[in-house]
Amino acid sequence: MTNPTGLDLEALSTWLATAVPGLLDPAATLTGEVIAGGKSNLTYTVTDGTTRVIVRRPPLGHVLATAHDMGREHRVMAALATTPVPVPRMYAACPDDTVIGAPFYVMEQVEGTPYRSASQLEALGAARTKAISERMVDTLADLHVVDPASVGLSDFGRPEGFLARQVKRWGQQLDSSHTRDLAGAHRLRTLLAERVPQETPPAIVHGDYRLDNILTNADDELAAVIDWEMATLGDPLTDIALLLTYQRIAQLGGTGVSTVSLAPGFLTVDEIGARYGARSGRDLTHLGFYEGLAAFKLAVILEGIHYRFVHGQTVGEGFSNVGEMVEPLLSLGLQRTEGDH
Repeated sequence: MTNPTGLDLEALSTWLATAVPGLLDPAATLTGEVIAGGKSNLTYTVTDGTTRVIVRRPPLGHVLATAHDMGREHRVMAALATTPVPVPRMYAACPDDTVIGAPFYVMEQVEGTPYRSASQLEALGAARTKAISERMVDTLADLHVVDPASVGLSDFGRPEGFLARQVKRWGQQLDSSHTRDLAGAHRLRTLLAERVPQETPPAIVHGDYRLDNILTNADDELAAVIDWEMATLGDPLTDIALLLTYQRIAQLGGTGVSTVSLAPGFLTVDEIGARYGARSGRDLTHLGFYEGLAAFKLAVILEGIHYRFVHGQTVGEGFSNVGEMVEPLLSLGLQRTEGDH
């Protein structure tokens, strides 16, 4: 069998035969491939010719501390299985990095489209696009209503002091991925540390919530929220702020980011905020700070990807221009943070 980069299919087959007997045929020759588009954790489709599953593992090479925890990602999706938040079925997790060279987990392959471009939604029409964007917002609010203790996640994070730790953490992550000086980075980092607001009641935070991290089925229903690698317990306004930040970057003409929000019918930034606020009951007074933090976080993530690209540690295409978005994000972060009152 031909192994895709970063995944030993024979070792996986042997492990699965014991971990989840009957999931895949142990006598079959497995085939697998990297799913295009992933710029962080590596995602593969693997099949025995009859059944197809998804395998997730951390990226190769340079990995930011705590950013690619397979066990946490598996745990949160397994916990949410009984809630209104749609997630794939979890089959098994392997914390042992000697099997394929890194920790990994195996989950159900959910049929659906991770809409990323405006043209994809334009083909559906404005009415369907509006409905999908409304469901996206409603599902995020539904996630933030889930009581972590009721699904076994009371120890999944430390909500107290979450925002201050986020500012510190992403600053440290930026330091660890340093290859160049970035305009606005120090100013934004300092301003965020000075303006941390009183936190809202804690909830389960996805950490990277956007439409292309959701699989939407042929009926325009949200079939599964995926990519939970940065999930934790904390201030849920960080999720809605990051969602809005992606939208603002698309409006600015940023390259390498989702453009779904540019499609006719997609909810505007103000409409998303109003709908989320009404459904969640959350106070959005200091949303500017949260958007500033979101822009800083996203800039750091992209700089980490740029670091791996520069050092030849990325898999697949689409990485060469990622670094170009870092300084525009830092500029946007300053604008939103300075405008917060």
